[in-house]
Amino acid sequence: MAMMEDRAVLIDTNVLLSATAHPMRTFLLFIAAAIFEIGGCFAFWAWLRQGRAPALGALGLVSLTLFALCLSGVDSVFAGRAFAAYGGIYIAASLLWLRLIEGGRPDVWDLLGGALCVLGSLIIVFGRR
Repeated sequence: MAMMEDRAVLIDTNVLLSATAHPMRTFLLFIAAAIFEIGGCFAFWAWLRQGRAPALGALGLVSLTLFALCLSGVDSVFAGRAFAAYGGIYIAASLLWLRLIEGGRPDVWDLLGGALCVLGSLIIVFGRR
């Protein structure tokens, strides 16, 4: 029983230290995850909706696998917390994709919404620490 209690304390300590011990690593993993997720989803979009080559769908699968590996590398005991914190970064990266890759212009509401989502991610990652 004491071993289980020690393990619980260790897990709690890891949760407390995860974002403050490696904030740059977490941020870089979120950025890499966003690139792979958006790229993978866009590959499927281009294949299925724009009539591009089926090989693009296969490339999308590879990209989405890399996304999952990146997000799984985030130092968090709870997957849901990591996913929630990542969500704001994903939204901001999607707006960058819109501008840089697709040539669209995010409007003021896109930018305001994206900023609020990034703020939410920061609160999730650093709020309790």
